[in-house]
Order: sequence, then C-alpha cells, then structure tokens
Amino acid sequence: MALGRFQDFLSALVSGQRSLFSSSEKASINELLDKLMGTVGEVSGIVTARQVLDHYQALSIEEKLEFFKNLEENFNADQALVKLAFDAYSKSPNSQTLNKLSLTTEPLRQELLRRLNQTPDATHDLVSMRTDLLGFLKTNPELKPVDDDFVRMFTSWFGRGFLQLQTIDWSTSAAILERIIRYEAVHAIKDWDDLRSRIDPPNRRCFAYFHPALIDEPLIFVEVALLNEVPGAIAPILESDGSNTSDETTYNTAVFYSISNCQPGLKNISFGNFLIKQVVQELQSEFPAIKTFVTLSPVPGFRRWLEQDESEEFDSDSGLLQLKQEVRALPTTEDQTSEGSESLRKAIFNYLVQTKKGRYPLDPVARFHLGNGASLHQIHPNADRSEKGIQQSLSVMVNYLYDLRSIETNHESYATDGVVHYNDKLKSLLIK
Repeated sequence: MALGRFQDFLSALVSGQRSLFSSSEKASINELLDKLMGTVGEVSGIVTARQVLDHYQALSIEEKLEFFKNLEENFNADQALVKLAFDAYSKSPNSQTLNKLSLTTEPLRQELLRRLNQTPDATHDLVSMRTDLLGFLKTNPELKPVDDDFVRMFTSWFGRGFLQLQTIDWSTSAAILERIIRYEAVHAIKDWDDLRSRIDPPNRRCFAYFHPALIDEPLIFVEVALLNEVPGAIAPILESDGSNTSDETTYNTAVFYSISNCQPGLKNISFGNFLIKQVVQELQSEFPAIKTFVTLSPVPGFRRWLEQDESEEFDSDSGLLQLKQEVRALPTTEDQTSEGSESLRKAIFNYLVQTKKGRYPLDPVARFHLGNGASLHQIHPNADRSEKGIQQSLSVMVNYLYDLRSIETNHESYATDGVVHYNDKLKSLLIK
C-alpha cells in the first residue's frame, strides 16, 4: 500500500511539473539530456526524465534520427578512462581491476536509459522509442551500438522473473481483448465474435505474458486448441464455435496454432521459449490426459525462398533445384493433386531442414520452435487455403512437436550445432 501511495505521489509530482514545463520556455532535448545526466537529486531526475521523454515524442522523424545519432556519438564510454582501466588490468589482472574495466567500458547510454526509466510510464515510452530506432537501422547501420544498448537494458528489465502469465478469456478487460484482436499476427481476428470463438469455448485457451511496467499491454500471447488428434488444417480450428466440443476428459492433444509478439520495440527480447514451457505446465495441471503438445504452424519464408534466384545456391544438376522448379509449376488456387502434394511436402521439408541462415534454419518460425527444443513432426499440404497461407507457403502448414522427454536435449544440440530434429517418418523426403 505504501508503495502504491508513493507511486501516486510521483505521478502527481511529474504531472504538475509537466504543466509547468509546457507553459514555460522549453529547453532543447540535448539540454535536457545534459541536465538529466548531471542531476543528483532523485526527484529532479524523475521530473527531468519525463521532460526528455515528452520532448522526444514531439520530435519530427528527422529530429528523432538526430537524437539517436547524438546518443551514438556523444554517449559512449570515455576512451581515456577505458585505456587507464585496461592498463591497470593488464598490470594486475584480478577481480577488482576486471570489475573496474567492465564498469568503465559501459557506454554512457546505458546509464541514460536507466535514468530515463525512473519516471512513471517510462518503460512504455522507451519501448516505443526503440520501435523508432529499429526503423532507422536499415539506412543508418552506425546506430546498431545504440540498439545493442537498448537490447541489454530490455533483456534485464524484461527478465523471466518479471513476466506475469495470464489466461485471456471472455471476462478479461475489454482494453486487453481489443489489443489481442489488434496484435494477432498469424490468423487475423475478424471481429468480437471471432475472438470469442477462440477464447470462450471449453476446448480453447489463450495465454499472454504481461509486465508490471506495461499496464494492460500483452507482450506475447498464444492461442491453444484442445483436441483428440494432431490437426492437419487450420480451418476446422478457426471456424469452430465450440458447439461440438468433446468431453474435456477425452482431450489428449494441445495445439498451439497462433503465437503473436505484440511489441515491435521488444524485438529480439525472447519471451516465447518461456511462454510455451509455462503454458505446457498450466495445461498439464488442468488436463492431465493431454500428453501431446504440438503446433500448427505457417511456413512464412517458403514462397520467398522458392522464387529466389537459385543459380548461386545449387549446382545445375541438384535434386533440390529440380524440385524447386517442379513446385513452382504447381497450381496455387486449387487443391493440389496427390503428386503435387508430395512434391510440396518434399520441398517444405528440405527447405526447413537444409536451408540455413548461418547455422540455423532460414525460416523464422522454424528457428523459434526448433530453438525451443521442438522437432519437425508432420507436414500438411492444403492446410491453410487463406490468401495469406497460399501467398506465404502454397497452403502448407507443419506440426512442431514438443516432446517433454527430449526438449532439453533437442535444444542443446540445436543451439550448439544447428541440428534440426525431425520425425523419422519424414526421412524419406530428404534430398541429398
């Protein structure tokens, strides 16, 4: 209770200073940054941090770019102090000098981000700020060190211990439900009735991670269908209203059919691996009969890979090259023939298993699930006949299996050597 009253006091204080600040002559954002880094009083720092964040939100796109360039150029570590600390460590390599070197090499930007985050609602503003930064990186790669510092800070602030798992159901607040509709990134939710069919029936579940600093803002959520078999198509799941559900004691399979990251500014901050494993625990507790945990996943990079120039990727007599050319000729607007389906299965399998970005699979969804310790289980042509499904993967979807007995060993071999684990029944699809 005392903490709540103190937070209310800070919010009221900052609110009052906001009005005073907005009605007086405004300092530039660079002057405010200098003031923030020079403050010693906690209250003064809190107020100045809010002024910086408010000022930033009012900047134009060009001014925001200049803001980040200033952070890159003028908020690094002091080179002279780094050299002194390094020389001291070189002469006497021990824990004390190593700690001094570590502290000295930390960019001043990290302390700036910590000071900005001390004001009420700052975390939300900083996540939004990083969204802007990500938009600049492609044309301004020199800003990558600034982004690295955001990632370091967010990785700490959004650690597993701060994440709160909530079940999303029809009694959840309208503000959160509206965000679930808006943030759904895999299978669009058409309206409120569509949302209700996904979270209200007895064989549907939705779980989301939240953070106490982002009120009513989900970080990531997963939609789950409880079934009696491993599914081979998405339409029966999305079109079901729950009226024909079985006795809940007969469910033996939990299907993760949609996982959506909600905050672009938290890109590369990992939540999904924690989410899947915690949701498995929740479902096991509620439904002990469920033993099979699988996904029904899109293959979003397949079509792009299929159509790219393969002249540098394969020899002219490559079996995979011939398969790509064969699959390109398949129809995409009608159900595939059995021969076409088998060619698609082969192409998808080899794309997921053999096509790599560095050590790991090229496909982003494959990287996510295989990195979590899942294995490639089944491949289903004609599984997603939506426009998006056809455009991304010629309608193919796959199951990744989360076998609780092998998740950890799968994860270790994948992380260390990039090993892609798959069902032995798929081995005949491999083209060497």
